[in-house]
Amino acid sequence: MKLLRVFVIAAAASALLGAGHSLAQQGQTPKAEQKAPAKKKSAQKQKKKLDRATQLDGLYAALKQAPTPQIAKEIEKRIDATLLVTESDTLNLLMIRARTTMEAREFETALALLDSMIEINPRYTEAWAQRATLHFVRKDIYRSLADLRVVLALEPRHYQALAGLGVILQDFGEDKRALEAFRRAIEINPHIENIPELVRRLKLKVEGRDI
Repeated sequence: MKLLRVFVIAAAASALLGAGHSLAQQGQTPKAEQKAPAKKKSAQKQKKKLDRATQLDGLYAALKQAPTPQIAKEIEKRIDATLLVTESDTLNLLMIRARTTMEAREFETALALLDSMIEINPRYTEAWAQRATLHFVRKDIYRSLADLRVVLALEPRHYQALAGLGVILQDFGEDKRALEAFRRAIEINPHIENIPELVRRLKLKVEGRDI
């Protein structure tokens, strides 16, 4: 039990070149010109990452200020879509397939797909998040916690991961740390479903009634 608590606490506490005349004379493409498209592609990829980061910053800011649950839901959908889609068509296709197999409860296939996505791009946050969910559904709590730790290291504002972490911590009797995780989730998304009620109950249990 002591080892288990240490693991849980650790999971709770814890989001990346000259051209030679000879080549030109032979009609070959100079090295600088050969590298130019690659450099341009790299610059475009970097710009997409910056645009995506800026978009997420704006969406999370809007979510925090959302005046109604309905508006918050629409912003949540846009955040989910932004986190799911990557610059890689291969990863996008694999994610579609993984989510489909998870819904069909083909867990072994889904796990293999998610494992391959993480191997291709270890910084693909949503692959870790989906795998954490899959481990939780399969009652493999240790692995779920480990994946949640990576999700929150990559994206500390992932309120769903924080909520999931809180649920697991509460199940382990770590009410104080569960309350901290739930409060962090609400701070990011004040309209997140069910969590405000869990906070109210845990607050009474952990901190008692206000005098």
